[in-house]
Amino acid sequence: MKKAYYIFFLFIACLNTMGVIAQSPVHIAVDLGKTTTDIQPIWAWFGYDEPNYTYMKDGRKLLSEIAAFSKPLPVYVRTHNLMTSGDGTPALKWGSTNMYTEDAHGNPVYNWAIIDSIFDTYIKRGMKPLAQIGFMPEALSTHPQPYQHQWKPGVAYAAIETGWAYPPKDYKKWSELVYQWAAHCVQRYGKAAVESWYWEVWNEPNGAYWKGTQQEFFKLYDYAADGLKRALPTAKIGGCNVTGGGMKYLDAFIRHCLYDTNYATQKIGSPLDAVLFHAKGSPKVVNGTVRMNMGNQLKNIANNFKVIAAYPQLKNIPVILGESDPEGCAACGMATNPENAYRNGTMFSSYTAAVFARKHLLMDAYNMNLIGAVTWSFEFEGQPWFAGFRDLATNGVDKPVLNVFRMFAMMKGKHAAAVSDRMYPLQLVVDSSVRSQPDIGASASIDKKSAAVMLWNYHDDDIKGQADSIQLIVDHIPSKQVSLIEYRIDGEHSNAYEAWKKMGSPQQPSNEQISILEKAGKLQAMDKTVTKKIIGGKLQLNLSLPRQGVSLIKMDWQ
Repeated sequence: MKKAYYIFFLFIACLNTMGVIAQSPVHIAVDLGKTTTDIQPIWAWFGYDEPNYTYMKDGRKLLSEIAAFSKPLPVYVRTHNLMTSGDGTPALKWGSTNMYTEDAHGNPVYNWAIIDSIFDTYIKRGMKPLAQIGFMPEALSTHPQPYQHQWKPGVAYAAIETGWAYPPKDYKKWSELVYQWAAHCVQRYGKAAVESWYWEVWNEPNGAYWKGTQQEFFKLYDYAADGLKRALPTAKIGGCNVTGGGMKYLDAFIRHCLYDTNYATQKIGSPLDAVLFHAKGSPKVVNGTVRMNMGNQLKNIANNFKVIAAYPQLKNIPVILGESDPEGCAACGMATNPENAYRNGTMFSSYTAAVFARKHLLMDAYNMNLIGAVTWSFEFEGQPWFAGFRDLATNGVDKPVLNVFRMFAMMKGKHAAAVSDRMYPLQLVVDSSVRSQPDIGASASIDKKSAAVMLWNYHDDDIKGQADSIQLIVDHIPSKQVSLIEYRIDGEHSNAYEAWKKMGSPQQPSNEQISILEKAGKLQAMDKTVTKKIIGGKLQLNLSLPRQGVSLIKMDWQ
C-alpha cells in the first residue's frame, strides 16, 4: 500500500510540474478525533559556539524572548568552549571561561566566575544547560600552543584547530576538573536542578574538533563521566555528538560504553544516559539560486537511528540531535558562502517547519525516544545587519525563523491526524528531498481547550513561485463554537528582513527604524481573532499560502 501511494505521489508530482493540475486547491484534512502520542517539544533546544554572547545585551534579550514564548516548557541550551582558557572576550567560533589554570607548581586553580555568569543567565530564565564538557584548558592540553585561533569567514576552517582540541596531559586532573565543576554546580543551583540537566563530552570527536585517537576520546569520556558521577551519581551524561555521517564512530562509542573496560574505573562499561549525534543538510547554489537538501539531514537522522536501534539495551534511551540544521557553519555568512543566503528570509522558516515534521515521523518510524533536536542558531553580537549568519536574530531584531518556534510553542497536548494531498511521503524526502512540486504539508495538535494546525509551503529551490490555494477541513472539533486566528510567516508578515530591505538595507538604522524592525520581527496574525460556529464538529477554511510561507491556525474553545 505504501509503495502504491509512493508511485501515485510521483505521478501527481509530474502532472503538477507540467501544469496539468497546478491550479487545483491543496486538500488538507485534520481529524482531531484521531490522536496519537503526546507532543514532545523537541524544538525547545538551541545551541551556539560563542558562550560569552550569552550574557551580552542581545544574547540576554534573545534568551528572554525564547524563555517567554516557551513557558512553561524548559528550554535546553548547548554551547561550545565552556572549559576553554581565555579572558571571556568573544569572537566568531570562540569563547572562554578560564575555569582551569595551574599555579607555578602545577597545582589546579579553579575559577567559576565566567561559567557562573553563563549558567546564571539560563537558570534565571527557567532554562537548563545541555552542559558540554569541553574544550581542553590550555594548562591541560598536550599541545597547548597555538591556543586561541583567529578564524573569520573566508579563512580555511582548519584555522580553528588549535590547542583546545587536544587530549589532556593528565586524565586524573581532567576528571578532577569535571568533578569540581559539577560539585560547584550542585552547590550553586541545587541537586534537583542539576539532576534535570544533561551533560555530554566534547563535540564531533570524529572530525576537526578532536586531535586525539578514537581510544583517547573514549578515555576522555570515561574520566569525565567518572568525575561527574562522583560529584552527582544521578547526573545524566551521554555522547558522542558525531558529525553527520559518523555512524561507525557512534557505533564504536556505544559498544565501548556497553562492553569495554572503563579507562577510569577498570570496570566493564561506561555511563550512557543519552545518545547524541548531529544531522545536517547540504545547500548549494544552482544556476544562481540557492537549493537546499533536506534529504541529506534526514538521512543523517535515519542512519544514526538505525545504529541505536541495533542495541536492545538502548530501548527508550533519550536521544538528542546535538546539532540539527540545514548545513554546518553558523558563523559563515553569505558574503563568503553564497549558499547561506537562505538564512535571512522565509526559506529558513519554511524549511524548519517542514523538517521538524519529518523528525517526528522518523522518531515514530524507528521507535526512538527523541527528546531534543538542537537548532544551532543564536545571535552574533555586534555583527552587520542581516549578514547571513545562521542566527535567530540580528542586532536584537528577530528573524522570520524564530517565529516558527513561537508557532511550535502553541502546539500542545497530543498529535492529531493530518493528511495533505501535496505533502511528500517521508521516504521520498529522505531519498530525494523536495525537488519537483512544493511540499505543502500539515501537522496538528489538540489539547483540552485548544487545537492548532501548522501549514507550510516549502520547496528546496529559493524561488518565490505563486501562492497555492488550500482547502483545510478540520473534523471532530469538540465544541459548537471556536475562537480562531491565523498566524503567518511570509513576505509581508513576521518578516523583519523584508522590512529592512524596504528601508534601503541600512547598516546604521535609526532608533525609529529599529523599533519598526523589532515590531516586524514578531509573530503576526493575518487578521483579528474571529468566532466560528461549528456544525457537526467540522470546520472548513479556504486559504492561500505563498511559497516558503508558514501558517498556524489556532482554535480555542470553552
